[in-house]
Amino acid sequence: MPAQPVPTKRQPCLQAGSILNVYTEASHNNVGSCLTEALVIHAPHDLRLDPTPLLPPGPDEVQVNMAWGGICGSDLHYFAHGGVGASILHAPMVLGHEVSGTIGALGRDVKGFSVGEAVAIHPAQPCGHCPECARKQRNLCRNMQFLGSAARDPHTDGGFRRAMTVKATQLHTLPPGLTLRQACLAEPLSVALHAIARAGDVRDRSVMVQGAGPIGLLIVAGLVHHGAGRIVVTDLEDFPLQCATRLGASRCYNTRHAAVEEEFDILFEATGVPAALPAAIARTRRGGILVQVGMFPPGDIPVPIAQIINRELDFRGTLRFDTEFDAALALLAERPEIADILVTQQFSLANFAAAFALAPDRRQAAKILLSLST
Repeated sequence: MPAQPVPTKRQPCLQAGSILNVYTEASHNNVGSCLTEALVIHAPHDLRLDPTPLLPPGPDEVQVNMAWGGICGSDLHYFAHGGVGASILHAPMVLGHEVSGTIGALGRDVKGFSVGEAVAIHPAQPCGHCPECARKQRNLCRNMQFLGSAARDPHTDGGFRRAMTVKATQLHTLPPGLTLRQACLAEPLSVALHAIARAGDVRDRSVMVQGAGPIGLLIVAGLVHHGAGRIVVTDLEDFPLQCATRLGASRCYNTRHAAVEEEFDILFEATGVPAALPAAIARTRRGGILVQVGMFPPGDIPVPIAQIINRELDFRGTLRFDTEFDAALALLAERPEIADILVTQQFSLANFAAAFALAPDRRQAAKILLSLST
């Protein structure tokens, strides 16, 4: 297959290559390897459908025929900037970590799963032996392998592909009634549930969510589920605020036009915009809890530390998730409208260019899905 042309700065490469057949006889018989098609980021604005090796499952592995994948903010950062925070792209990498599919083949030692079973894939593989893992803080594992992440070299390829092989321990069966399309929301919902857990008991508390991107919206859904009292959401666009209202927010403010004057017991800063942090500090009541959810860019940023001290705020970070994955699947099964509200558009993998062009437009898009089988 000829190499794809290298894009110029004026014309980003967003062209699909030739489609390769995933389901060869060799892959079904677990003999040798074959090629599958994957969405690979090569550099900023250089995203291609490339042939990628599909290895047969090892003894403790499972081959999954991929069904759906959600485009995350980190995928958009890799596309736009070539990195997320301190994770900088040094080599081509398959994107995607919000994924679901059906089992195509089992390793010889895998128990408890069957071919054809619908599963969601937990994207994290903690090492199990570092100090953080020993403290049962596996989401902070210093040797973490996470699907679609450039945090390590070599990078960890993600799940935006026709088929992939993963550890059986990463698979989670779906609760009754939950579809594969809805199940790929389990990963971002797990992030939201972990952030809420970092805040402690939210029942009957007044809460503000600053930023109504997909994670902010899922925090709203999680707060409703956990019995929070008044839930106020702010954003700079009306469309995500309409989604927040449908998910159960008590009041929404477009802060381009209206200022929030009240203070809250708990505030979730979910924009990741450094300039938004002073407002988050000001809106957290004295002695309250401020959870930083949005990922700030790398390097130093100005922070009004004196205000955090003088207001005696409890400023807490939150990163990814761990055991919340099953709780997220259960909540999606209990409240399928969460996925129905959040997912605003879907595209075939072959039409990834249109998906990545629309995804940053928060005036009309929340969560965009890729159909990985089409």
